[in-house]
Amino acid sequence: MRSTPEHLPEHLRATVGLRVDLIDTPALVVDLDAMERNIQRMAEFAHKHQVRWRPHAKMHKSAEIALQLEKAGARGHCVQKVSEAEALAAGGVADLYISNEVLGGAKLLRAARLAAQLAARGGRLGIAVDSEEGITRLSEAMRVAGSDAGIDVFVEIDVGQGRCGVPPGPAALALAQAVAAQPRLHFAGLQAYHGSAQHLRGAAERRVAIVHAVQAAADTRALIEAAGLPVPLVTGSGTGTLVHEAASGVYGELQAGSFLFMDADYAANEREGAQPAFEHALFVKTQVISARPTHVVCDAGHKSHAIDSGLPLVWGLPPERDLRYANGGDEHGVLHAAGPKARLPALGRMLWLVPGHCDPTVNLHDYLIGVRGGLAHGVVERIIRVDARGAVT
Repeated sequence: MRSTPEHLPEHLRATVGLRVDLIDTPALVVDLDAMERNIQRMAEFAHKHQVRWRPHAKMHKSAEIALQLEKAGARGHCVQKVSEAEALAAGGVADLYISNEVLGGAKLLRAARLAAQLAARGGRLGIAVDSEEGITRLSEAMRVAGSDAGIDVFVEIDVGQGRCGVPPGPAALALAQAVAAQPRLHFAGLQAYHGSAQHLRGAAERRVAIVHAVQAAADTRALIEAAGLPVPLVTGSGTGTLVHEAASGVYGELQAGSFLFMDADYAANEREGAQPAFEHALFVKTQVISARPTHVVCDAGHKSHAIDSGLPLVWGLPPERDLRYANGGDEHGVLHAAGPKARLPALGRMLWLVPGHCDPTVNLHDYLIGVRGGLAHGVVERIIRVDARGAVT
């Protein structure tokens, strides 16, 4: 599925076919060649390690990209919100997993109805739980919705993130048994994601963290199976640690999503030797709009890119890579020379920024501009709608 020009605002429709230097600023641009190389490398990695691959769509929020990933071999998609699942389902995605707890009655009813809709299309919906209350409320929502198709339920265990999830062991067993006791709920396995390990800078640190996560997941699975309840799947992992979960023999599914675009924060990690060489594929195009002897100002501020994981990197060949981006507020970025030989760009110069965190950056934009042929000489090939922008419920 592709966004056709007829469905686009006029200014974006006119962008298709233009050279990259003519893209108006600020704009969120995807290097399609780099993105597709990332997809190919991830698909090959998952195939080599014989694990399923369910990328997290909360990163790109696009049904078009989700379907492209499925064509490359992805087994459905993770989301974090019911509204994200609804947006992707409306765009044709049929196998979705809400890897997050949902307690609100209205949201659970929407999830139950979506489960029935997807089942009617030959698809499936899954959801995570970490409490008896969550299980009870989900079961009631399925009953009220009259959904006989059922829903896959994963018990989330806390393997080091310190966020959601019950402790590994007996608490998880009790929840698995509670799920299995409900007629419309299908115990589908364990959710075991160590989010904070993704951003440990040292490869050895990440390795140690996942050793503990793998052991916790393995022990919990063994405990549940010893009680007579099969554990069909352990799912989790992220771009920063996927080499360890894939090699563990415990995790059967990888949820890595940021590999698709990469960002400045992930680029700061020491790379594992066995990890695929993922490239930056998401950029904010910006222009120098004001110049002083000490600095220049570009037109991409916080409304163009998220800063929760740090400020963006200035990308390109020297002298651009010798520039440091500084906080200029909502609409502006202030660029300084980062070294004694660095030169400030001239007024009107177009520049490329690598966002600090890709997920919330994408959520700031309605569309992604897909460029073929690289950032220097490429052409706009297609405009990709961010279907789940603002989908936070």
